Formats: sequence, C-alpha cells, structure tokens
Amino acid sequence: MRAVGVTEFGGPEALHLVDVPAEPLGPGQVRVRVTAATVNPTDTYSRNGTYAGRDPVKEPPFVPGMDVAGVLAEIGEGVQTDLEVGAHVMGIVVPSGAHGGYREDIVLPVGSIARVPAGASDVAASTLPMNGLTARLALDKMALRPGQVLAVTGAAGAFGGYVVQLAKTEGLTVVADAAEADEDLVRELGADVVVRRGDDVAARIREQFPDGVDGLADGSVQDAAVLPAVKDGGAVTTVRGYRGDGQRDLRVFPVLVREYAQEGAALDRLRAQVEAGELTLRVAQTFPAADGAEAHRRLEAGGVRGRLVLTF
Repeated sequence: MRAVGVTEFGGPEALHLVDVPAEPLGPGQVRVRVTAATVNPTDTYSRNGTYAGRDPVKEPPFVPGMDVAGVLAEIGEGVQTDLEVGAHVMGIVVPSGAHGGYREDIVLPVGSIARVPAGASDVAASTLPMNGLTARLALDKMALRPGQVLAVTGAAGAFGGYVVQLAKTEGLTVVADAAEADEDLVRELGADVVVRRGDDVAARIREQFPDGVDGLADGSVQDAAVLPAVKDGGAVTTVRGYRGDGQRDLRVFPVLVREYAQEGAALDRLRAQVEAGELTLRVAQTFPAADGAEAHRRLEAGGVRGRLVLTF
C-alpha cells in the first residue's frame, strides 16, 4: 500500500513514498480508495515532529493528512448508511502513525465520511472536511445570534473563508481582515466590512465597530493581539489551543476539529451547502502523491490561496 510519510521527522525533504500495510475493516467502519488528499498547515507539524509526543504510535512511518476524498470501496459490518460501494465520498482523518490521509487506501468510521458534493471533483471535495468542520465547530462554540457581529482573521485562508461564508448564511454581520491583494477575494466570500490585516488589526476593527464585536474567529493565530477587538463578555475561537488572558470575561474556545471527526451529519450539511452555492471549494494546485515534499515546500513558502492537494 503506497503512502506519503516520514521515517524520520524533518523538513519537507523528509516526506517520501513509503509502504504501509492495509488497515483491517472493523464494525462501523468503511474503506475508502483515496484519490485526493489535501495538504494543510497542521500536516507540517506531523511531518516535523511537533506532534510526535501526542501520538500513541511511536514507530515510523508517520503519515500526515486530515482530509481525503475518493471511492467508497468497502462497507463494514453493522454500518447504517445510504452510501453505496462505488460512491465518491470525502472524509476527515484523525492521524496516528501510518493512519493519515496521505495514503491510497484508508479505513474510517462511517461517521467521518459524506458524499462528495454533486458536480465537485474528488480533488475539490477533499478540501472541505477538516477546514469546513473546524469552521462549523467554531461557529457552534460561539453560538452568535443573527444580527450580531463576527470578526474573522485569516479570512483569505481555508478556515477563515469557510467561517465567513457560513456566518453569512446564519445572518451575522462579518468584518474580516485581508492583505491588499486579497481584499476582493474576501469581499467575494461575503465579508460586509474588510480591514487591512496586520499587527494593529484589532484597532482597525474597533474603528469600524467602536463597541467591539460580539465574536471573533482567529484564523491567523494572533492570540492576545486580537482580543481587544472583542467586547466584554464576547466569544473568541482559536485554532492552536490559545485559551485567552483571563481578562474581561471573554469566552475563549480553543477549537479542536477532532471533536467533530465523527459528526457525519455536520459534514453532510456542508456538502449540501456547497451544492446550494453557500460554500466555495478552492483548489490552488495539485501534486502527484510522490511530490508530497514539493507540496509542503510550496505551502511553507506562504501566499497560497486555496488548498494544495496530493493525488493518487
């Protein structure tokens, strides 16, 4: 079984093709023949060893990857699903050891997959599960009401872009940051107000909303620097574990997508929202799986809009 992984942690050059055993299919699980696996920033931490201490598996190879799409190849005992063998599906992966998205065959809980949106390729669909579910979880944690104001940093990124689009479907007013080159993109995603990104983005948001915003999704990982944008008692979601400074009664929620890794209904809802035109799937570039190292180099060089995808 081919996969792209590391036998020693390191830079992009550490990624290479590895042979991994096929995973057994258990009750409640499905087997997916992977045709596309998205490259996300979190994958670089799996590759360089940052997450090594969290992984219960201690022996290489380690295969990154949290998003896949492909063909449903096998359905395990006791699975209740309207999906059929041969259907094109997308799924979210919680990586551990050789169990990661960068492999040509993977076994997942049935709650981790959904049908590929109608009219979407496997490549495009593979960009949705992890970032889409993270955005969904962030909004669910904040529980804002229609008419309230949400700020989004990193709005041109995959997570931030999905937050903007989902928030607009729920009647929120969205203020988002963007570099000059990304302003049109962020407006097209649906932001009502766009401010220039940078170290002073909290002040720029306050210029537009002097009383502060009701909620903030911090996709650009600015942590304490953006808290001043939020009104007392407001809600903040973070994506790298930041828990706030304990001041002003802010409600800070670190968002870990593993919480939604088997929320099949939520993933299927995202599928329906793509089909309804409410969410946009953005692919920046594809790479053959064997060129995984080059994909990681491209990601770490910065400036990618949309997602890089490995193809099998």
